Amino acid sequence: MARARRLRRAPGPWRLPVVVGLAAVATGLALAGTSAAAPTAGPARQGPEPDLVAEGRALYRTSCVSCHGVEGAGQRAPDGALRGPSLEDVGPAGAYYQLTSGRMPIGNPDDLPQRKEPAYSPEEIEALLAYIDTITEGPPVPEVDPESGDVAAGGTLYRENCQSCHSATGAGGALSYGNAAPPLGPPDARQIGAAVRAGPDPMPRFGPDLLTDQQLDDLIAYVEYLDDPDDRGGLALGRLGPIPEGFLIWVGGLGLLLVAAFWMGTRRRDAPRVDPEPPGDEADPGTAGVDAGGNAPLARAADGERDGP
Repeated sequence: MARARRLRRAPGPWRLPVVVGLAAVATGLALAGTSAAAPTAGPARQGPEPDLVAEGRALYRTSCVSCHGVEGAGQRAPDGALRGPSLEDVGPAGAYYQLTSGRMPIGNPDDLPQRKEPAYSPEEIEALLAYIDTITEGPPVPEVDPESGDVAAGGTLYRENCQSCHSATGAGGALSYGNAAPPLGPPDARQIGAAVRAGPDPMPRFGPDLLTDQQLDDLIAYVEYLDDPDDRGGLALGRLGPIPEGFLIWVGGLGLLLVAAFWMGTRRRDAPRVDPEPPGDEADPGTAGVDAGGNAPLARAADGERDGP
């Protein structure tokens, strides 16, 4: 009897694979449920190298901290005037545009930044960007590909969003409150992309929600076209635009006409001066021999010939 119970409790050769299979299915379901319930994490922002961040921190605290503050939140002078804007919104993209175009650092915060040779080497700029990336939440430096951009589509975007400040030809222009929109040349694709994403003050920012990466490439392609456009003939006149060119034609053309009229009416300095002869001293060759009746000698001779025999 006992032997019979041991035979019923002993697992058969088919039970072990079934148990293992059920356990594997249960484990898979549990893992699937766990992964579905867990929050989906976005793409992790690639952290810069610690040594690069340390180098950038050292540069920042010797060259940038007096205007932008220790944590990049901006800095004000004791009288309340803004000494340097916050970097929290512009991030590495804004810093890349300012540093690689030589607009920063600037001696006087009240001056308008001007394009010039960068003050830092590419390696130092990379280190500064790595540090700024750790203290701000601004946009990263965009990866652009203007070769894939559509020039015609970029022209439409430019006229809708950029032309009012940077002019039709990208030559820049004056704005209110002493500000100015800088010229867009010589174009640098990555600098243009960084400026569009970061929006250097007072320029608005165009994030991916307003301007997709493809539209950004289209816009950059058109800005590069503006640097060397196809002329359709005639004089380009610096491509200042139709209104300045028309004004230049009117003012310049009328000025040239006035100069020509003044030149034509001016006497030469070395020209001989002829004094008028006093009346009655010499007979006018044209009236010599004229009789009292005003008849010329030839006329009288002709009359005499007619009166002869």
